[in-house]
Amino acid sequence: MAGIYWMLVSSPDNFERARSLGFPMLAMKRRHVRKAERVQPGDRVVYYATGQMAFAGTFTVTSPFFESHEPLFQSKKDGEDYPYRFAVQPDHVLSAGEFVPAATLLPDLQFVKKWPAANWHLAFQGNVHTLSEEDFATIERAIAAAVRSSSLSVG
Repeated sequence: MAGIYWMLVSSPDNFERARSLGFPMLAMKRRHVRKAERVQPGDRVVYYATGQMAFAGTFTVTSPFFESHEPLFQSKKDGEDYPYRFAVQPDHVLSAGEFVPAATLLPDLQFVKKWPAANWHLAFQGNVHTLSEEDFATIERAIAAAVRSSSLSVG
């Protein structure tokens, strides 16, 4: 049983950077120290790629958070880093160009209903959000189905 269900919102470039390293960890920006302190092994994470407005993968946290200032992710703001990190195990990861568009899941996600339908994208502003188990499961099912579909179409 997982603890907290997290959604990290960051750029496709940061996702590809983590992929190039083999997804050893994910990270939160400095202003999210209180949330980072709550991250525990067994928590689940979904990665939302900004710009593409799509879900890229799900992960299981395998370590408590730790602080590091070694360059990892990049921010649009100069001097802003992602110092709060935690080790992860990839569960379902999509290739670039195959991410699941958030718009396709809107009718099934509860957390986006806090905003008027025309402004659904506001639900994805900010770097870190918590999700209900149900919303996380909805997103993960869609990502897993896209992974299966992608692997069937190869070769």
